[in-house]
Amino acid sequence: MKVNTQKRLAADILKIGVSRVWVDPLEFEEISKAITKEDVRGLIKRGLIKVKPKKGISSGRSKLLKIQRKKGRRKGQGRRKGTENARGNKKRKWINKIRPLRKVLKSFKSGEKITPLVYRQLYSKLKGNFFRNSAHLKSYLDKLKRE
Repeated sequence: MKVNTQKRLAADILKIGVSRVWVDPLEFEEISKAITKEDVRGLIKRGLIKVKPKKGISSGRSKLLKIQRKKGRRKGQGRRKGTENARGNKKRKWINKIRPLRKVLKSFKSGEKITPLVYRQLYSKLKGNFFRNSAHLKSYLDKLKRE
């Protein structure tokens, strides 16, 4: 038995799409007898015709991708638009590198692990971008002490 007309009328009344109209499969015969909008309204009140819930868009995939990007994945050459400097400021990069290095050097000086003369020399090397990171600086100091 077809209830296409009743579905269309119900969709008009409920102000939704035809695909969101649910019709009770056990009551097809009774529903097919409804011809007017008034009949369909009665069926809606009785619960023989209902509105299906909206289907949302799943955010599962996007959440997974976000987690991967946080880990540092999916950032290869093919993903990049813009030069390295456009993507991250050179000066900010330098500041983020030099401040921790100077902090480490200062702690060595205050802890009297190095002399003021060595401190000056190392400070100049820092300024000249000799060290990659604080681990490199510490390994260099160990090497100095062994010699």
